[in-house]
Amino acid sequence: MSVIAQVFVVIAGIFHLFVFAMESLLFRKPSTYRRFLVKDDTEMAAARPWAFNQGFYNLFLAVGALGGLIWSGDKGHAIALFACACMAGAGVVLLASDRRMLRAAATQAVPPIVALVLAALT
Repeated sequence: MSVIAQVFVVIAGIFHLFVFAMESLLFRKPSTYRRFLVKDDTEMAAARPWAFNQGFYNLFLAVGALGGLIWSGDKGHAIALFACACMAGAGVVLLASDRRMLRAAATQAVPPIVALVLAALT
């Protein structure tokens, strides 16, 4: 895998670490839960178990992407690229579920898609 593809894997992994923190650790803050289109404390309380769980999905994807690069070699890169494919797919699903999430979906999906394309070209 090229160095530039690896850079995009790292960007995607770090982004998913931040999302983990927002969903699983910081979700109770209004400034955080409003990013997820949650309107008030009542909705936050209902959504919090989902967000906590979803945050861990993002953590595991980040670990797959970053851990695969650390492991390196063909097997490590395959793990990293599989994690990127999952990230890209999740971004597409996010956009399909709510068009208002275009910016979040693009932020989530574009770096791993770039990593996948660059890895396929090398």
